[in-house]
Amino acid sequence: MGEIYNYFDKIEKGVALAYEIANAARKKGKDIKDIVEIPLAKNLFERVEKLVGAVKPELINSGLAQRLEEIDKKYGSGDWRVALEIGYEVAQGKFCKFVDKREAIEVGIRVALAYITNGSVSAPLEGFIEFQIKKRMDGQDYGALYFAGPIRAAGGTGAAVSLLIGDYLSKKFGLKPFDITKEEIRRTQIEIEDYHNFVARLQYYPTEAELEYLLSKLDIEVNGDPTSEREVLILKDLPRVGTSKIRGGMCLVLAEGLAQKAKKIVKMIEEWGKDFGLENWLFLKEFIDLQKKMHAGTAGSLSDKIKPNTVFMEETVAGRPIFSYPMTKGGWRLRYGRTRITGLAASGVNPAAMSVLGNFIATGSQIKVERPGKAAAITPCDTIDGPIVKLDDESVIQINSEKEALRYKNRIKEVLFIGDLLVTFSEFYRLNHVLVPSPYVHEWWIQEVTEKAGKDLAIKQDFTPEEMIDISLKYNVPLHPKLLNMYNFTNSESIGILAEELSKAKIFDGEKTKIVIPHNKLVKKILEDICVIHSLSEEGIVIDYPHSLGILYAFGYLPDKIWKVNQIKELVAQGKSVLEILNSISKVKIMDTVGMPIGTRLGRPEKAKMRKLKGSPHALFPVGLQGERLRSINSVLENGFVEAEFPLFKCLSCGYEDIFPRCFKCGGETTPIKFCPRCEKQVSSDEHCGTKTIFYSKRKLDIRPYVDKALSSMNVSLPNLIKGVRGLSSKERIPEPIEKGILRAINDVYVNKDGTVRFDAIETPITHFKPKEIGVSIERLKELGYNYDKDGNPLTDENQIVEMFPQDLIIPDCREWEGASGVDMAIKVCNFIDDLLVKYYNMSPFYNVKSPSDIIGHLVISLAPHTSAGVVGRIIGFSKTQGYYAHPYMHSACRRNCDGDELSFFMLMDALLNFSRNYLPDKRGSRFMDLPLVLTTKIDPQEVDDEVYNMDIVDHYDLNFYRATLEYKSPNSVKVKQVKDVLGKPEQYRGLAYTHEVSDINIGNKVSSYKTLLTIMDKVNLQMEIAKKVRASNGADVARILIEKHFLKDIKGNMRKFSAQEFRCVICNTKYRRIPLSGRCTKKKSNGELCNGKLLLTISEGSVGKYLWPSIDLAKTYNLPSYLVQTLEILKRRFETVFGKETTKQTGLLQFS
Repeated sequence: MGEIYNYFDKIEKGVALAYEIANAARKKGKDIKDIVEIPLAKNLFERVEKLVGAVKPELINSGLAQRLEEIDKKYGSGDWRVALEIGYEVAQGKFCKFVDKREAIEVGIRVALAYITNGSVSAPLEGFIEFQIKKRMDGQDYGALYFAGPIRAAGGTGAAVSLLIGDYLSKKFGLKPFDITKEEIRRTQIEIEDYHNFVARLQYYPTEAELEYLLSKLDIEVNGDPTSEREVLILKDLPRVGTSKIRGGMCLVLAEGLAQKAKKIVKMIEEWGKDFGLENWLFLKEFIDLQKKMHAGTAGSLSDKIKPNTVFMEETVAGRPIFSYPMTKGGWRLRYGRTRITGLAASGVNPAAMSVLGNFIATGSQIKVERPGKAAAITPCDTIDGPIVKLDDESVIQINSEKEALRYKNRIKEVLFIGDLLVTFSEFYRLNHVLVPSPYVHEWWIQEVTEKAGKDLAIKQDFTPEEMIDISLKYNVPLHPKLLNMYNFTNSESIGILAEELSKAKIFDGEKTKIVIPHNKLVKKILEDICVIHSLSEEGIVIDYPHSLGILYAFGYLPDKIWKVNQIKELVAQGKSVLEILNSISKVKIMDTVGMPIGTRLGRPEKAKMRKLKGSPHALFPVGLQGERLRSINSVLENGFVEAEFPLFKCLSCGYEDIFPRCFKCGGETTPIKFCPRCEKQVSSDEHCGTKTIFYSKRKLDIRPYVDKALSSMNVSLPNLIKGVRGLSSKERIPEPIEKGILRAINDVYVNKDGTVRFDAIETPITHFKPKEIGVSIERLKELGYNYDKDGNPLTDENQIVEMFPQDLIIPDCREWEGASGVDMAIKVCNFIDDLLVKYYNMSPFYNVKSPSDIIGHLVISLAPHTSAGVVGRIIGFSKTQGYYAHPYMHSACRRNCDGDELSFFMLMDALLNFSRNYLPDKRGSRFMDLPLVLTTKIDPQEVDDEVYNMDIVDHYDLNFYRATLEYKSPNSVKVKQVKDVLGKPEQYRGLAYTHEVSDINIGNKVSSYKTLLTIMDKVNLQMEIAKKVRASNGADVARILIEKHFLKDIKGNMRKFSAQEFRCVICNTKYRRIPLSGRCTKKKSNGELCNGKLLLTISEGSVGKYLWPSIDLAKTYNLPSYLVQTLEILKRRFETVFGKETTKQTGLLQFS
């Protein structure tokens, strides 16, 4: 384990060096603050302290982290009792003082919730927004918890536990139970219904009876700020609710929190609730009984086994195909297993399937799935089965490689079977979804052989067909799946027909057996149904070796060379199933190779690109309207001034007033000047004219002196285009130093809201890599600490498989899509930072990057959109995909999984030098979310999101597992080694095994055709082509769904918008509700002249009708229901009323010849 300690030591030393250099730069006084603004946190306890310290600074270095660690050891990591106890101690004032009881309870809840959410997300700061002490009807005090949308980041469990914490602290401080009224209960029921129907679909939607019971039993009020402009229809003005609009946070906490996680709460309360005086929460036992009663009709009994689930199809949109319908013949075949680049919700498919499905799927693309979960990011796996297709010459082949797929791409007539979808056992375990039957696959067969012949036989991965048959006959092992067909895709009667025709066929014995069946359309259809590989010749239907051997053994002809047609007919007459018939006549056991077909559709395409704010600014510097359409600082210089909101600071040394915290003239310290927002005067008090004073005012400013000084001091020329922002929305409106914007423009990088440069990419997992895949030499890897392969052999060859360290990263370097190279971005940022250090701070460069290999080993920060804690990572290589390949622990440390989520990364030194909370917009969702408020330097697997604990880490599943799947057993009844089994042991970092190999992480499609096709109609055309070509899809139904779910809404909405649209100036972008009489833009320029720009419609005729004509064509082509056709006809008439009918063109007769 020495190598893992050395690894963490290297990272921590690298971070310490970066902080030392960044603090030295900051001390030069050229930034808002003279110290790095991202505090370090070595563990969960420091993260909690520093995260909540962002709103209550007195908690930092108060001893909270040390006390939290003590309580954590007392109860165990993640125990809710830790949260309750530390929350109470905080509220008691043991670590800092509070203004009153209300604030004490509020901060106690924040700390407790931060612990529950691993100190990583913004939910404790912006999801839980405040605690109020309010009056009951009898005048006594009760507690109310207020929530907002970011509480979603806490997850259902975190949201539910926050109520438990709030109730506990309310009781401890003597508050009485909430006396909810019938009107308040009804208001909440209506509000949650409206939220679900009009704002966002809830994962769990409780019934009115469930909500009434829950709300009547809660001793605290669940409230929240409005998160939508939509108002409820009735009961708008209830005084204790406080708003007529929908409160999204409240809806999430009650529905996806308390109602969905009731079982988990009951389990804990039964265990230790009495110790904390929380026995009242056992009312949830009755609630669970009510839940079961309310949802009894929707669950489906075990006797029904598994039913088709259409939820994944509900939000199908144009251009994103439905690849396979639920549990439909020929759809994706669910195959259990994990590669080194799947797991944590990511699934694998054969690269050939990507091509056959029109390249809509690429590495990192998200697919929505029927089961076991909702979605998955896709990575390639070339050791599972690819598609079986029918070609234009009627032959049926299986395509298992990209090369073959490219060769046959334009000859595919029908996709009979899409291929395997590799899903880990852990996905079923995590969701407690019953195991569905596994198809009989190679790895299952290997386990059968090992069990029955392991002592006599050398087990290998590749046996010849003859060896497979010999093993089956000698050891009573089922026939190898390579020799089997998908017999359960047909019925008994068809098997009888096929047997009879086979008995008439010519069988050519020899080294490679061949079957030739006389031409017969019905037999051809049956062979296609069961996916038999075959071709056509003049003689008939030809089944070649080795598939011929499989057929002959399955139908009992071999080894005795006797057909059993009459016996088969008798079994068909008895109503026997297909497999019962075949197993009655065959000398070898025939297994089901179908398993469970899975429905899927395309979710979001893969993504890898530099993040850009609106207008793609280089600097957080306001340009107002003087920046014109491009928001250009260059235009401001031409106009002579900018009019925007700026702060004002007065120099304590020379008295000069400036917009920056450091004096422009003498470099001295300054003090901010306050303004009254009502009378707009400079004041010295915190309040004036009955309102709070602010630190900025709107003024005209000549920025030429700032630009000239910047160019002169850095010895650079003015770039052709430096882009700023229209205006600042931070609390103090302090702009970024203009020097930083100039250097970003020179280096072609763009600023984020916090001053950093970000790169976003789809999350993909990886536990092992080959040096060859990631473009790094063996020597460089050894310098990074990689001395051995996964089997403990010295690292000498670029094709050896090496296990990843938990904080190492393989960043995207996709050259097939513009802007998708994180390598290019990293190099540009490194050059920007070096320019900044040398030219702005007068220090030595840090990175010295000239080529991609130079960024290997450098540190970055990984950060997820809804979180507030960054995690240090180290770049060790590049992939040719758009996936952000990181260890599952890294994804989990960022509170993410790999179901299509995205993660951002930015260079460590960029964040240390340029991040500032003073730049952030002063509104909820921007102050704490998607920001590195704390920085984790070392990943402890025991402190990451617990989803990764379920990930299976075996190199094979045993026979007990496969047999359990056939019985639809609960995943909890099967023992498979998981991450949770090695937590706290040396094996938690090493030996995370996988079941399926992948030859190269870079194989497969890199860019989804959803992105490469230019127009929406090109995408729809390919989408419909796939719907027609894939047996598991349904062209007519896809057309109906597109029209009903997407096109109709767009057509109606665009017609509405067209009648209420604005007009836009092409020069200054000014918008008009009505066109001026002159017909030109009347806005005045800074020099007093009229803009006189041309005015355009903001919504064109084309955008209104773009889906109308394709919808009409689809309705005719697929003979859709008359109601739909008539709806489109009405819309067509409305369209023609507004825009007129299409003019009839006279056509010459020669055009029809």
